[in-house]
Amino acid sequence: MSYVTTSERQSLLTAEIAAVKTRPAFAQVLNRVSDAFGFKYITLMDAPSADNVMLKPLLIETSLPAAYVNQFDRCRFMQLPVFSKAMSDSVVPSLWNLSDAGCVFPAELRSLKYDFDMQIGIAIPGRATDGHRLLFRLAGKRALPGQTEVNELTMVMLHVLDAYNQLKSSSPAAHPTLSVREREVLRWTAQGKTSIEIGQILSLSDHTVNAYMTSAMKKLDCVNRTQLVAKAIRQKLIN
Repeated sequence: MSYVTTSERQSLLTAEIAAVKTRPAFAQVLNRVSDAFGFKYITLMDAPSADNVMLKPLLIETSLPAAYVNQFDRCRFMQLPVFSKAMSDSVVPSLWNLSDAGCVFPAELRSLKYDFDMQIGIAIPGRATDGHRLLFRLAGKRALPGQTEVNELTMVMLHVLDAYNQLKSSSPAAHPTLSVREREVLRWTAQGKTSIEIGQILSLSDHTVNAYMTSAMKKLDCVNRTQLVAKAIRQKLIN
């Protein structure tokens, strides 16, 4: 997408975002924003915390390739301080550049990003109407954005955030909100792990794992783990 002026780009994108009424349309407009600013990938996700060990359970909408996400999680990159601490505390947009001498990504992560043409990236924090912290991440192979462009992108993403919040609150089929940890426990349960095994993976006691499971059962009105996992998958609360 190419526009003559910055104001025209922002105006046209804002109009497209305001017209979003469905989840597929929301995913499409995310990609339109990514293209308009010259990025290859865009993601809306739950903001990570020090407790998160995987990227996939945090994803809400993304154009990231499955191969990238799988490799990212196999290497447990989410446990790096740059993600688990900095991203959870961030209240302003943050940029990264692989060619910058000060880039703190380890060599293996840098290599992965180069493989998928993610030399430049920006993270923009947001917040859902229920107070839950969210994060928009864009990445690609382009020039590092200047402050004016960062400001413009931030304004556009505020409109995207409004569209997401309105879509979520107005949906008649809205499902109970599971916490990030509840979804992590459910995802491992769906893969056949026991409470003890899940506890070892997430560094939790099996008692705590069972507490998360019980909480999820109450939220989804289920009577056992089998029903819980089936309902969570059907409602696309886990993959």
